[in-house]
Amino acid sequence: MAATPHLRPAPGSIPTSPGVYRFKDASNHVIYVGKAKNLRSRLSSYFRDFAGLHPRTQQMVSTAADVDWTIVGTEVEALQLEYSWIKQYDPRFNIKYRDDKSYPYLAVTLGEEIPRVQVMRGAKRKGVRYFGPYSHAWAIRETVDLLLRVFPVRTCSAGVFRGARSSGRPCLLGYIGKCVAPCVGRTSAEEHRRLVDDFCSFLAGDTGRFMRELEKQMGEAAQEMEYERAARLRDDIAALRAALEKQAVVLPDSTDCDVIAMSEDQLEAAVQIFYVRGGRIRGQRGYVVDRVTDAGTDELMETLLGQLYGDGEAEKEGSAEEELGTVVPREVLVSHAPGDTRAVADWLSQRRGSNVDLRVPQRGDKKSLMETVQKNAREALARHKTHRAGDLSTRSRALNEIQEALDLPEAPLRIECYDISNLQGEHVVASMVVFEDGLARKSEYRRFQMRGEGQDDVAAMHEVLTRRFRRYLEESSRSGEVARMGETGDHGADQGGDEPAPGKFAYPPNLVVVDGARPQAEAARRALDELGIEDIAVCGLAKRLEEVWLPDEEEPVILPRAGEGLYMLQRVRDEAHRFAIRYHRQKRAKALTGSSLDELAGLGPSRRAALIKEFGSVRKLSGATPEEIAKVPGIGPKLAETVHAHLTGGSDSRTKADESNDGGGDA
Repeated sequence: MAATPHLRPAPGSIPTSPGVYRFKDASNHVIYVGKAKNLRSRLSSYFRDFAGLHPRTQQMVSTAADVDWTIVGTEVEALQLEYSWIKQYDPRFNIKYRDDKSYPYLAVTLGEEIPRVQVMRGAKRKGVRYFGPYSHAWAIRETVDLLLRVFPVRTCSAGVFRGARSSGRPCLLGYIGKCVAPCVGRTSAEEHRRLVDDFCSFLAGDTGRFMRELEKQMGEAAQEMEYERAARLRDDIAALRAALEKQAVVLPDSTDCDVIAMSEDQLEAAVQIFYVRGGRIRGQRGYVVDRVTDAGTDELMETLLGQLYGDGEAEKEGSAEEELGTVVPREVLVSHAPGDTRAVADWLSQRRGSNVDLRVPQRGDKKSLMETVQKNAREALARHKTHRAGDLSTRSRALNEIQEALDLPEAPLRIECYDISNLQGEHVVASMVVFEDGLARKSEYRRFQMRGEGQDDVAAMHEVLTRRFRRYLEESSRSGEVARMGETGDHGADQGGDEPAPGKFAYPPNLVVVDGARPQAEAARRALDELGIEDIAVCGLAKRLEEVWLPDEEEPVILPRAGEGLYMLQRVRDEAHRFAIRYHRQKRAKALTGSSLDELAGLGPSRRAALIKEFGSVRKLSGATPEEIAKVPGIGPKLAETVHAHLTGGSDSRTKADESNDGGGDA
């Protein structure tokens, strides 16, 4: 791949002024739009070192057949023109943020003769006023249900409305006082619209006016001894307060701002936006983007701000038609500063019509809120990665990349990964996780309690692989499969009768992945060789540089950092680590809270609890006679003798710890 020779502009023909440039393909379609403080310096970078460009940028330059540019006066003008052209041409190589889901809005259809309040998703429509977005539709319905007590506006569908108008009977909400029933003429269209305007004003943040008016009316009703009306007004005030409480107060009442946080890795970035109006969180929204270019965090944030505030025209200050996500607020708080903070702030100020404070919060409540939004962004990125791992075409591409990188005869449709966990040589455990067709198969996860002592992860890895595949050979033989190891004999012959069901370890993997570098991979390979198993591939994945180690290679295999293959291996390794850590913590907790009764075979949790309840402690139980122990409900004479002997050291009782169970419990 190389740059198109005739695409390079002649030396000195590119101006040094600020401007915007466009790359076009052979069909004259715009494929990329960019801006620059210095057009000559920026455009020259595409041709100076073609081999050093990001692969996506190389593809763009190779696809382009022409490049042109437009000179502007300032960097702010360059921003405006860039965002305008991106919106107009939708270039295929520009960064595109996409909603991580379809968020619901509370919508008011002001364009209709009798406006309706409802939940809406998708593209915005003309003549509809939106509030939100909200994280869940049920949150909208709960809020509306509370507000209908004070603002009983229409919420029914067009079909229900027409049916009520033709029959002359309102719907249920009209009978219970949660709709003024304009369908049957109980109120005029003008009066209903005034009620809708009040509903919108309350949601837009003008809450104090309505609260004060209701409190005044309640006081007047009480003075006139109209106690029933005063009680209704009291309940109306409580409903409004409950609706307000559903919107968390996070900042002072006068604060209007958008809080934007980004979480990223080498492959993708996730963005979360909290809309704060009047000090309350009024809505939330999320975006994700693939990092297909070498754009830095500052460029990703700048592009996001352009797409977020460049799609809608800003309304004037105090407009009744203010909508979250389209109007630029007084403050825009970001987790990472955009590339040219001053130019972006000036552009936002022009769109708003007044000054906009664009900054990274450093202290106080706003910094605390930013940390919360940042946490949401990290969780959104994790959720997106989980969803991405479920895509069939992506999984297939990942398995093919692993096959090619490790030179496997076929794609590793079943992958097993092993990890060791210990704390200073105590409670050494191991985990085994299974992925089939790129998806976790949790029913086949297993955990092991190591029999060796110390912190030697290499020896522990050898032990767990030996135990797992020894069980595989035993169970595959019992299930009638041909054994892989010659000295086990011919177990594949027909033995008559029903075939035994395959055991928990009867299925071999195509690839064994161990958490670690070359020593761990060599230990795993040695364990398989000692059992005579030669057709299962082994590799290790080291955390520090995400290198893939093969047992017999001096140098690691380096998979593409942005590739699906490395992403899948990382996910398998991280899942094994999580499963091992979980089991290790359980063992530590049990060691801290357990007692000598836990080791006694035949004494379950209910009987142990009954003994402790009767005697108060294990120490007092140790001083009891077998006859006294046998009086406890559920404890017979034989078991009482066993308990007494165990606590006094009178016999060598066989305990659960003497038994092994490689299938998932304490082994």
